[in-house]
Amino acid sequence: VSQLLGVTIAAINATKELVPIDLAKGILGTIANILTLAQLVIKNTSDIQALADKCEAIREILQSATKEATEEDLQGHLGHALSQLNKSVNRINSDVASRKEQGLLKQFFTAKIDRDKIAAWEKDLDRVLGLFNFEAITGMRVDMKHVRKALDLVGNAPSMNAPKSRLIEPPPRPAMLYGRDDLVAELTNLVVNDEHLALIGPGGMGKSSLAKAIINEPLVTKKFAERRFFVIYEGLDPSTITLETFMACFAGALGIEITGADPVRQICAFLRSARALVVLDNAETFEEARASLALEYIPPAIAEIANIPGVSLILTSRSRRNAPNVQWITKDIPPLDLGSAEAAFFRIYQHASRNEAKEGVKGLLNELDFHPLSINILANVAQQNRWSPTTLLKKWNDRHSKVLDGSKGKPHSLSDTMQLSLSSPSVQDLGKDGLRTLAVIAFLPQGLNEDLASDLLQSLSQVEDVCDVLCMQSLICRQDNFLKMLAPIRHYMRDSLPPPDSTCLQEICAFYYRTVTSCSAEQDQYADIIISDHLNIEHVVAFKLGCILDDAEETYNACWQFLQCLEWHLPRPTTLTPAISNIVANSNTWSLKADCFDALAQLYVALSQLVEASRAYQAAKELYLTADDRESVGDCLISLADLLRCQGRFIQSQNLLEDLQRSDSWESLSETMKARAWYVLDKARMYTFTASADKLFVKSMEDRTWGLRSKIRHWRAKIYDGGDAELHAHPEDLSLQSEDLVEVFVRKLVLEGLAEAAYCEGRLSDAMDSLQAIIEMYEGQHSQEVVWYTVRKAVIMGKRGNYDLARQLIQKASEPFQFFALRNARVFLHRSYGSACIELAAGECDRAETDFTATIEACDIQSNLVFKAFSIRGLGEIAFMRHSLALATQRFEEARSLCAEMGVPPQHLYSCLPLNTLPDKFRGWSLFLEGLSSFTNDAM
Repeated sequence: VSQLLGVTIAAINATKELVPIDLAKGILGTIANILTLAQLVIKNTSDIQALADKCEAIREILQSATKEATEEDLQGHLGHALSQLNKSVNRINSDVASRKEQGLLKQFFTAKIDRDKIAAWEKDLDRVLGLFNFEAITGMRVDMKHVRKALDLVGNAPSMNAPKSRLIEPPPRPAMLYGRDDLVAELTNLVVNDEHLALIGPGGMGKSSLAKAIINEPLVTKKFAERRFFVIYEGLDPSTITLETFMACFAGALGIEITGADPVRQICAFLRSARALVVLDNAETFEEARASLALEYIPPAIAEIANIPGVSLILTSRSRRNAPNVQWITKDIPPLDLGSAEAAFFRIYQHASRNEAKEGVKGLLNELDFHPLSINILANVAQQNRWSPTTLLKKWNDRHSKVLDGSKGKPHSLSDTMQLSLSSPSVQDLGKDGLRTLAVIAFLPQGLNEDLASDLLQSLSQVEDVCDVLCMQSLICRQDNFLKMLAPIRHYMRDSLPPPDSTCLQEICAFYYRTVTSCSAEQDQYADIIISDHLNIEHVVAFKLGCILDDAEETYNACWQFLQCLEWHLPRPTTLTPAISNIVANSNTWSLKADCFDALAQLYVALSQLVEASRAYQAAKELYLTADDRESVGDCLISLADLLRCQGRFIQSQNLLEDLQRSDSWESLSETMKARAWYVLDKARMYTFTASADKLFVKSMEDRTWGLRSKIRHWRAKIYDGGDAELHAHPEDLSLQSEDLVEVFVRKLVLEGLAEAAYCEGRLSDAMDSLQAIIEMYEGQHSQEVVWYTVRKAVIMGKRGNYDLARQLIQKASEPFQFFALRNARVFLHRSYGSACIELAAGECDRAETDFTATIEACDIQSNLVFKAFSIRGLGEIAFMRHSLALATQRFEEARSLCAEMGVPPQHLYSCLPLNTLPDKFRGWSLFLEGLSSFTNDAM
């Protein structure tokens, strides 16, 4: 069936090229796109067959209707019919594309196409197709029930959305490509004759450059046009690569987004739509994959792609383990010739003319076996160091005299090349220091920070000179202030050399451990090292956790301190989770391991991954309990209770803390820990209205740590309770009592309370001013808080009727936050809910419905009951506005059920979060709560 669809699409595209009317060409292109989408979401074979048949019929109709037509014919009935059909199919295509666009964050929600919309499409197509006298033109009739069924299936298959494509420009022809003209011409001829090429050779031989040259050759661009794709796999770790990683890189290079399961099928469908040339660059990454599943599934995927008619593959690899069942034409890429090597070297090195230095450099290039990348690195090192030809040759002669004598043979593989470099006199003169340095650079995933090299490796007094030699030998290179190895060289070194010796490893650990110990929340020199070397530090800590000996306490402390540094300066997911989990702890290390889990939980909280944070806190609590550390057990339990509160599970939060207060451990807790427990408990009770506002936060007010926050919370609780919200004359003066690190947080609590009080009193401008003060307080520091309070300000702006400005405000605040927002469910659902409120206030019910639905699905992922209840209530209001009373009742019942689960009285759903309320004009919820009779009568 997939082949049938491919043929049909190809036929439509072929007809598009043949029909004389541009308008008909556009219509056929749109129909082909709709069919491409359909083939990815329709599972029933008969439906696919029917759709293919009808699309073929439409193709023939348009071909016949426009046969021998001219542009003058468009002035009559044919032009009118084509114009109307063009508008109709474009509306359908745009609608599908817009709904697909809403599914970009597919881990949070999936756009759905409702049946009413499909029916509207069908009706519109019936109307337009009726303008054609089909029987008079072709003697055919088009039965729209198959189109209706196909579109219906599209609407009911959200998990199989078709990939949306964007044009990805292939890389340009390399500016420096010497001595390859004949080879490029030979390989280009093979490509345009539909052959699959495997370009094989050692790393740095210029395989990628050749592929880039071929993909830009005129014959290739003429044949494949814009469908020339370059997939880069450099930098991926063969030991961890999976089919998903492989296909994600593939799809990214094609410019498509794959959704749901079976990415191979989606990519194949995209490639079948027209001829294409695909380069798989650095294929050794997946060909040498160590994961058994990757070895099992990636080669068949490549074979399936290679078997698509009209698709040609170019593969570049150090390995000959090319995918089986593909008729590769294998080409071993030779070294450069002398003239080309000299041209490449002197194109970079410009401190002297080619004639001045030619004779001295010739022997050097010969001993490098004219290896393109080695020549490039050596020339760059000489250029960057501003060495004169004399200095360059002197350095080389001092360290590589035997090589310059030409006593070595030409290597023919990466291994021989590495052995040649390692055995050269200059590297041998380094003695063990050379191998020690190579081992360190291969060990560190980022390479060696050049600015920190002497600090990290104090026993290597000449480490800079050592690295200078290694750069000349092409074993390492300078990139972004790091001394790095190219991926194939790094893997070779890791396989051939032992890990860093104990002295080097101890020096590296000592420096990085001192850094994390000295680092604070301030942006200082230690924070800069955390940010620059974070992957190296993480790798060192994970390595040490896996082989803890006498320095267990030091390594455990470095682990939790590093996690804390990430939380402060570079919040991101960490690979330390399995390393911590796999620690075999004993009575001496239970608390130390628990400290690591505790820091891990706090990092998860910063990322708003509350489910993962709960697991980490639970693991820490069990270890502390085993170690009989009651204070830390209490701390974990309180943190778990606060996470439950954040998720809207107020009853569970209360129960957990009340159980703690009734336990034997309670009396052993410090007074400050007890105050924290009361503080968190009253935050949960505030939402459930199970205690008077006058009694909330009273027991924690006297504590030095929690007292000021408790006073502010007490004041805000009175606002939520509808009572006297006055606290002294100026509640904002509370922030003046705060000190040091808590000052910003306390000021935020006060300003947020002032904004809520102003909002409840109808002073919207004052509310926005208070929110703006919070935004300015966090600007340039905590982008998450900036987005959070900008959304709240935008919602208020929308309630004032400034809908376009509100939308722009959210969009502008979110732009620098896109990467982090994708990983932060808290930010996503808050932004999505805020957008829904704005669209609802603007009367854009369809948009609001989509945003509310997205928020609900995000809430399901993070178990957030509060925003889920808000969003379901919003959907109920939309149904109520549409006079869908049964659906509105269902939505409101769901919201009321969530209130019961949270322990929140339905009439107080928004009381503690007043800025999230909907405008008063949306009365369905209040009428529903007053009683179904009143609700029904009002709807009538």
